[in-house]
Amino acid sequence: MSGIINRIRKFFLLRKKRQISKDIEKLTKNTFVNTTTKTILANGSKATFNAQTQDKIREIKENVSAIVKTTKCEPELLLNYVRAAKTPIFRMDSPNKLLAFIGEEEGFICPQEGLSALILSIFTGQGFKLKTEAIFVLRKDDSINKSYLLHNFHRWYSMKSGLGGFDYNSRRKLKMFIADNSKEAMKRLSMESIMEIQEAISREREANAFVLEYENQIEGSKKVLEKIKNDGGAEV
Repeated sequence: MSGIINRIRKFFLLRKKRQISKDIEKLTKNTFVNTTTKTILANGSKATFNAQTQDKIREIKENVSAIVKTTKCEPELLLNYVRAAKTPIFRMDSPNKLLAFIGEEEGFICPQEGLSALILSIFTGQGFKLKTEAIFVLRKDDSINKSYLLHNFHRWYSMKSGLGGFDYNSRRKLKMFIADNSKEAMKRLSMESIMEIQEAISREREANAFVLEYENQIEGSKKVLEKIKNDGGAEV
């Protein structure tokens, strides 16, 4: 079991901050003491994180589960859903070396603006753009880890389903929070920024939880098959 968790941590976007959960708790304790609101403020408007959002999260989990069952989590079959939705997929050699310039990693890349968009558009052969849409950037070979791609696929599906936390500002602020989550830095955050960060973190947590559940199911299936092989039967 520990091997599964270590493998998940190795691949995920937040792998450079393995204490992210503690950092999130720190954020909550220092900025939301005695706060019970579930209102998300963004771009001058507000949206309530209510039962409708929770229903959407459950729906996404069910839909992605069905896709995983159909595709057996084969990377190219998952990517066929991405292609069908008209999300561009770009292949390149050693993508992480290039994506490091904009603080991203191989997989699902959220919309970019400004210099990040310009660098990304040049790297992917899109010309010179100061705004880029959501895309996938993957290595040319087929060595990408299934669980890593599934994590990215879940995030992409969540964005396409209308959940928040994938816009440029939310992702930029999440990166800033990961880089510096000291008490001084958190005190400088506006309520809007805090809610945007929380929204982005929620999407990461949901994707992580989904892949961990998938890995546990795979591990459980392997144990049952191994017992059948060794003992001729299994207690289920």
